[in-house]
Amino acid sequence: MKNINFRKLLPEESKIYRTIRLESLEKFPDSFGANYQEALKIEKFPMESHIEEQTKERFVFGAFTDEELIGICSFVKGEDNTGNIYQMYVKNEFQGKNIGQGLLEAVIEEASHTYHGIEILLEVTPGNDKAYKLYKKAGFLEIKSSTTENISNITMKYQV
Repeated sequence: MKNINFRKLLPEESKIYRTIRLESLEKFPDSFGANYQEALKIEKFPMESHIEEQTKERFVFGAFTDEELIGICSFVKGEDNTGNIYQMYVKNEFQGKNIGQGLLEAVIEEASHTYHGIEILLEVTPGNDKAYKLYKKAGFLEIKSSTTENISNITMKYQV
């Protein structure tokens, strides 16, 4: 296996983010709470703007092999000392190679370096066992959700 590099996406990489984000929606429509056909109509995703602006409150890490973006994981700072992980995706042919684990660790490290003692939350769709196991392995614990946004999803927390 080639070397994998984990890093924040650069402003000029917002378009390759868009490509892999659309792929994730097309291949796993039940996992992301967004519709591929609807997403195609959006001229620019909000996260594309955040990548271009390089804000510390919202960023996307990518997993790269050579110059190819093979995985993404987004972070959005919440209220108080919380943050959320969204849009975790690794291309199918690269799954099962600890790339998702590396992405999570890179995002957690960046968030905890910027926001000391931050509590990081994420949601996983019931039945998405691969993702659930990955999050457990990375140190996330299942909690009762305090929000009612998506009652069917499982909420997990990582305390830095």
